[in-house]
Amino acid sequence: MFASLLGAVSAFPTAIYTVLLGVVLVYWLMAMLGMVDFESSGIDVAIDAHADASVDDLGTIASYVVAFGLHGVPFSIVVSLLVLVGWTLSFLAGVTLLAWVPTDILRWAAGAVVLVVTAALSVVITARIVRPLRGLFVHHTAQSNASLVGQTCKVLTGVVDERQGRAEVAQRGASINIRVWSPSPNTLKRGDAALITEYDPGSHRYLVVPLPPA
Repeated sequence: MFASLLGAVSAFPTAIYTVLLGVVLVYWLMAMLGMVDFESSGIDVAIDAHADASVDDLGTIASYVVAFGLHGVPFSIVVSLLVLVGWTLSFLAGVTLLAWVPTDILRWAAGAVVLVVTAALSVVITARIVRPLRGLFVHHTAQSNASLVGQTCKVLTGVVDERQGRAEVAQRGASINIRVWSPSPNTLKRGDAALITEYDPGSHRYLVVPLPPA
């Protein structure tokens, strides 16, 4: 039984998704360890917020993201869902359909068809999954940025440095998830309290410093 499952996972076209799924798992392991910011690779369809990027390239990518209904959540989550859904569909097709194909040549041809179909279906299914998740990733605009300066926040990432960092600010019973940074070296880590001292409208990030021990 195990050998047959292993064969299905490593057979074409599921093997392609298996490799991609391995990359995704490594990425999220690094995110849990605080080595990467899971929103740092996000594609924001508001092109003017990324003036340092190529407008043509970003506009093309953003147009596809919006057209397929994959916007509104961090792009890392979209890619992870696409890979996971594609792998699941390809695996099921491999054990139920491709296993009955008699010859290797026909199996490769059928596998190519399965690869195209599963890729298309994964976009449709991922768009359905993403839709209810958008409310969890609402970006708070500059209207409340100035009011956060001087308040305390709770660090959410494993490290906070010049390149990455996220924190949570309690606001009227709710919380706001913000991007933060702090000069290295510093003692900030997940769960620490920090003071917001400055907001940079260019990078949409807040400068934070560790709070002295009580």
